[in-house]
Amino acid sequence: MAKTSWRKEDNIVLIAYLWLLIQIIIGYNLVLPLVLYIFSTFKRKYNPPIGEGREFDYGIIVTSYEQVYTIPDVVESLLKLEHSNFHIYVVADKCDISGLHFTDGRVTIFRPEETLASNTKSHFYAINRFKRPHECVTIIDSDNLVLPNYLTELDLYFNAGFEAVQGVREAKNLNTTFARLDAARDIYYHFYDGKILFKLGSSATLAGSGMAFKTQLYRDCLENNDVIGAGFDKVLQYRILSRNLRIAFAADAIVFDEKTSKSDQLVKQRSRWINTWFKYFGYGFKLLFKSSRNQFVFGLILLRPPLFIFLLLSLVFMFLNIFISATAVVVWLCAFIAFVLGFYIALAKSETDKRIYQSLVNIPKFIFYQVLSLLKVRKANKHSVATTHYVHSAADKPAENES
Repeated sequence: MAKTSWRKEDNIVLIAYLWLLIQIIIGYNLVLPLVLYIFSTFKRKYNPPIGEGREFDYGIIVTSYEQVYTIPDVVESLLKLEHSNFHIYVVADKCDISGLHFTDGRVTIFRPEETLASNTKSHFYAINRFKRPHECVTIIDSDNLVLPNYLTELDLYFNAGFEAVQGVREAKNLNTTFARLDAARDIYYHFYDGKILFKLGSSATLAGSGMAFKTQLYRDCLENNDVIGAGFDKVLQYRILSRNLRIAFAADAIVFDEKTSKSDQLVKQRSRWINTWFKYFGYGFKLLFKSSRNQFVFGLILLRPPLFIFLLLSLVFMFLNIFISATAVVVWLCAFIAFVLGFYIALAKSETDKRIYQSLVNIPKFIFYQVLSLLKVRKANKHSVATTHYVHSAADKPAENES
């Protein structure tokens, strides 16, 4: 029997199929948000039972690395919580705490003897020294401020049976173009990766702070698995989803988070974040092959590259198709329109400050600095493990500084 020969035409067909597959893998990220939003309109919004249940006992962990000047503000904010059952633990890692003094008995300051340089190590440093066995733990960054109803809103979801809850991180500062564009990005992710995913029966992605867990769940997921560098929230959400638990999205549990206001701050922070995506995106494949809709949909989201990466790749493919296929160019153009529409929906549905809309013309500049971050991704973990903060409080209005 004669062997079938592999012809030159077969190579061309194979290359054509691979070319098409790669474009689909990149391009679906442009249309997925709008598709998810459309599907969500057929789902009823989840409303946790109000007026039922009890107050949970919270250990509030505030982590700080090298800087403590924002700590008095965050503690003052937490002490105004409309809740009677919490204790605040400040872990001041590699910090001078001589200027920190709190007379309220609900505040404990820890200054670890050795530098921890790790989010999870700081968290468990506090957990292992809790004044009492708190049923829930919530993570707050040293630059965050909270609304008085923060814990009350979390209670609603814990009373409804959830073991993990992500709140909303709103912008504490909109003082520069970078801060406004950073806020726009957060609004986009909170809308699709929080509100829409949860409404569709999946889980909200974790944001690193403004999140709460049953203490035992947090221990089970991370106690014996220290995460080096940034990305503990990526590991944590994967381990929660691996148990087929849902992470609830609490739209009214709001923390105010400092947005990146300077270019060097943006580059260092994003290089760490990009590094964590490359390090952990493979978790998405593992969840795709699990049994539930919760895990499958969440797995799709984990596989999505950072926003600027798939936008730039999409532009490259659309440009290349100018010389290959006019039809493909039209398809790419339609996909970009779908993305822009989806982005606008996220902003329009989120009561976005008009200054954020005005800053959108500077998106190319914002993307440029993220490309610089990508070039430095291999050295990301050599940067400080924490972002340098420049905004002292929500009331501060620093002079406009775009540098």
